[in-house]
Amino acid sequence: MQGSENGSTLMQNTILPEPRTPHAEDAPATAIIQPAGIDTQLPVDMLFDPVLPLEVDCGCGKGRFLLARAAAHPDVQFLGIDRLLGRIRKIDRKIQRAKLANVKLLRMEAFYSLQQLLPPHRLRTIYIFFPDPWPKRRHHRRRLFSPDFLDVLWSRLETGGTVQVATDHLDYFAEIRKCLAADARFREVPHLVRNEAEQTDFELIFRGQGLPVGECAFETLPEIKCQESGF
Repeated sequence: MQGSENGSTLMQNTILPEPRTPHAEDAPATAIIQPAGIDTQLPVDMLFDPVLPLEVDCGCGKGRFLLARAAAHPDVQFLGIDRLLGRIRKIDRKIQRAKLANVKLLRMEAFYSLQQLLPPHRLRTIYIFFPDPWPKRRHHRRRLFSPDFLDVLWSRLETGGTVQVATDHLDYFAEIRKCLAADARFREVPHLVRNEAEQTDFELIFRGQGLPVGECAFETLPEIKCQESGF
């Protein structure tokens, strides 16, 4: 009994560490993640603080949005995904120069990364800005948004997490918005209003030419809500 009381007192006097916002001095030599295998789930809670929110930029391109967002929100963790190694390496150099400790990178195809490498219901936000529209009808099957991709989105976002979408291809935008709105697992919410620093390189060109950009956002609903809706 004495030992139990001492243990209880020790537990009461122990101060657990609070979640720590990454600082510049914490920045590693590289932000690029090397997966253990192409079908091995990433140890996300070892790579990122499990207490802090995690957001993913799918198809991060040259990293303009990703880096601006990470710099403005040091208390949020970001993962940028792109399939082109050259882009990933350039963003990595920018991360080191800016001493950003809250960003990591993954060279991989976005759909595969979400489906195979990331754990269920861990992400607060998934950003999908200017996905390839594959404009020719015979290529539409290659588009990112599909019923299978909606399954992956819902299963990887936390309840109430959001997918933020932007594209200059208005026909594709209408299709994306329609399929998300028709899915009982999602509910439309106001999209993120991004300042100029958070606009992608493509977007700056489109907006500079006065071209419209379609934007929308949808949040995930709890599973019980989906069941009540008959999903």
